[in-house]
Amino acid sequence: MTYSALCRAAAVVAAGSLLLPACAPRPSAASSAPAAPNQFTADTVLRRIATAQDERRTPALLPYLNRPEEAYRRAAAEALASVQDKAATPALLARLQQDAVASVRREAAYALGQTADSTAEAMLVQRITAEPDGVVRRYVLEALGRCTSRAGLVRLVRLPPALATDTAALSGQAWGLYRAGLRGLTSEAAVSRLVQLLGRSNPASARIAAANALARTRGLNLAPYAAAIGSAAQQDAHYAVRSAAAAALSKAATDPTVPPLLAGLARRDPDYRVRVSALRAMNAGMYAPVKEAAWGALTDANAQVALSAAEFFLAHASQEPGGLFLEKANRLENWRARATLLAAALRQRSPEQAAIRGAVQERYTAAPAPYEKGYLLKALGEDPAAFDFVQQATFAPNQPLVIGTYGMEALVAMGRQPTFPAGRYPEFALALRRGVLSGDVAVMGTAAEAIRDPKLKLQKLLPNSNFLVQARDRLTLPRDLEAWQSLQQTIDFLQNRPATPAPVAAAATHPIDWGLVGTIPAGQRVAVRTSKGDIVLRLLVEQAPGSVASFVALTRQGFYNGKNFHRVVPNFVAQGGCPRGDGWGSSDYNLRSEFADLRYGEGAVGLASAGKDTESCQWFITHAPTPHLDGRYTIFAQVVQGMDVVSRLDIGDRIDRVELLDSRR
Repeated sequence: MTYSALCRAAAVVAAGSLLLPACAPRPSAASSAPAAPNQFTADTVLRRIATAQDERRTPALLPYLNRPEEAYRRAAAEALASVQDKAATPALLARLQQDAVASVRREAAYALGQTADSTAEAMLVQRITAEPDGVVRRYVLEALGRCTSRAGLVRLVRLPPALATDTAALSGQAWGLYRAGLRGLTSEAAVSRLVQLLGRSNPASARIAAANALARTRGLNLAPYAAAIGSAAQQDAHYAVRSAAAAALSKAATDPTVPPLLAGLARRDPDYRVRVSALRAMNAGMYAPVKEAAWGALTDANAQVALSAAEFFLAHASQEPGGLFLEKANRLENWRARATLLAAALRQRSPEQAAIRGAVQERYTAAPAPYEKGYLLKALGEDPAAFDFVQQATFAPNQPLVIGTYGMEALVAMGRQPTFPAGRYPEFALALRRGVLSGDVAVMGTAAEAIRDPKLKLQKLLPNSNFLVQARDRLTLPRDLEAWQSLQQTIDFLQNRPATPAPVAAAATHPIDWGLVGTIPAGQRVAVRTSKGDIVLRLLVEQAPGSVASFVALTRQGFYNGKNFHRVVPNFVAQGGCPRGDGWGSSDYNLRSEFADLRYGEGAVGLASAGKDTESCQWFITHAPTPHLDGRYTIFAQVVQGMDVVSRLDIGDRIDRVELLDSRR
């Protein structure tokens, strides 16, 4: 859903869903009406604009801003949001000031925000009152948050009196303050205003933005606002507001009302995402009053909640009997929660340590699934006494790749433990060197990252970077870009020289396949058949033609069939599509980022990347609004059916197949 559509829908949205239709229609093969072609099929000018965007050619795009056709001016402005070239700022400001069409001004404001050019600040401030269209004004306010200085922040906090009840302006103000907060720009007045915007009389979009701003802006003390934030966390009609408000309560932990409030949310909120946020907001300082709620959450019907409860104990438990955690872990059916609680048991350093370690090692040997084995190695990373066992498992021959990945991560975690024996550091360094030379990109990248960790002080043990250069030169770009970056950063660290730029220009070798784009109808749907059920996506070919063409090509090749979801973060994303199954795999090409005027709401489908213009085959689905991803990761599809399946996905769940559905309507 575009941001402008979200503005129009905010007033009538149902309490349970802001960004998805309440009931998405089931695709039907019985309809015989032809599917609508996408906008590029017959319009060569739009193809030229998209090509110039893909090739990052600002000079080629600027003339389209002055075309008489509003569709081309709008498309060019939106294209510049992906290019993010400050050389376009004057032309975009001119469109914002002078264009007679609101949709063109809207996209100019969006592109200015994406460009984040501080020279646009004064004009954006002026447009707050000069702009006649409410939706455009909302864009202007959000763009100001991306561009503003501390002086401009004052204008964001204090809207003109004439806009005090304007719902679009209130939403724009909240999103502007959110964007400024992500950049570290805030003030007591800004925080106070955000708390006011949490009030239920404000539009849902403003409340979501305000709650997320309070949750994600760093360094805030929200204890003075605990009552208002707690009220939103308990009573707001929208789960996304409750969830983000619950997360914000972590910054109000010194208020005595907060621990029991979070415990109540973890026990009773009807939405699993709010329960997850409540558990994540708990900290060590409130351990005693929330512990029982966290124990109860370990057996929550939703696996994400159970995992979050186990992660709470891993992060915050101290001086608990390790045997207690072992006993509770053995009762859990959810393997991720169980392995995480076993890690908590080992972290306690209790008298039963050897017995607990032995129990985890026995589970590893008996576990049938590679992802569970990986998580058990991760648990053993809490105990340096398991070094030999984990090293043997990491480098065992003929095993699934994910085990080596988790194993190297566990070895690195051990090396960072304060209890790691100093006498074993030479062995640790040799294990890292072995990892770098292993030829496995995940093991190489993880080991290289540890070598450059200044806290580990490994330079004396591994002073010569030749083995890193040897490993780097065996990699294939752009497929192995992430490993290349890690190795190169470590080479630069050991050689005490400035960072070497990443070779991302390889994306230019994979231009948009316009022949394929022409075959993809607008609204093309895709079924992702998983081991937990079916998920139906609507492809956004008009907003991300290059990304959609790549996804369709891979789908037709059967590339995704049999892959796994390798990353599932509670109340964030479920990610799959990696050919290795561990997140380190890629296709043989990179894509250019396509930052269309879209937002990461519930069920948005984005492409994973290692930085701008490094996207390839991995994709993720969001569980809830995740606005910090907006304009940073390509959105190429939207879930229209099966969010209940998405909520149940876990690491290791299988993508049986991905197939294009009949697009006739």
